[in-house]
Amino acid sequence: MTQRLDDPFAQLTGSLASASRWQLEVVASTELSKHLRRIELTADGLGGLDYRPGQDLMLLVAVEGNRPVRRRYTIRSLDRARDRVAIDVVVHGPGVRQSVGPGEQWVLAAAPGTTVEGIAPRGKVFLAQDADWHLFAGDESALPMVAAMTESLPSDRPAVALLEVPEAADEYPVNAAVTWLPRDGRPAGDAAALVRAVTETPLPEGHGHAYLAGEARAVLALRDALTARGVAPEQVSPKAYWGLGRSNASHGEPPRE
Repeated sequence: MTQRLDDPFAQLTGSLASASRWQLEVVASTELSKHLRRIELTADGLGGLDYRPGQDLMLLVAVEGNRPVRRRYTIRSLDRARDRVAIDVVVHGPGVRQSVGPGEQWVLAAAPGTTVEGIAPRGKVFLAQDADWHLFAGDESALPMVAAMTESLPSDRPAVALLEVPEAADEYPVNAAVTWLPRDGRPAGDAAALVRAVTETPLPEGHGHAYLAGEARAVLALRDALTARGVAPEQVSPKAYWGLGRSNASHGEPPRE
């Protein structure tokens, strides 16, 4: 007998009313670096997905009891001709969180032929169309979002990116003026280097917009650093992807404190 799941997303309503449920199959899994893996998935009709850069794909990666566990991954690219979507996923490893979570377990086990339910598109952090310049700041979990969004910028809109990665080998193609901040053994989630970079980096002239993503407390610290520089709250789009020492909630985002 098929188990009936207690699924809060059984009906796609509210912010997900325009999303679709997809039955996806993994077609490739590629190690981009020691800390980043690309998963490519396909489904009939996926090339018709109507999404905006920065939105994500929510995957049902496990079931705990009768509750589905989902994780959210930025859509890195969509190959419409081949009905194929790519997500680039950080592999944190033990030590960053208390244990390897269900999302990372799924990513490490995913191989061609693996099937998974997905819901897409999801997310509401978009490029500010009226901004004269764009600032991106975050840790390695922000890389796919930054890459997807900067690729879609007009050539006359400068983009600056301040990106922390575990080590230099994790640097990643981004269409922006990038300052890389390798941790080289410093603990993940320590916002000091990113806050210093956000505080000291010259901002272009005009009305800009900042996008902050990564560890939850680090995102708050970065927002405070921009506020101290006189950047108005409406010019900042913060997004917490994960929390140090905590597993994300079953809906895929860090739990509220």
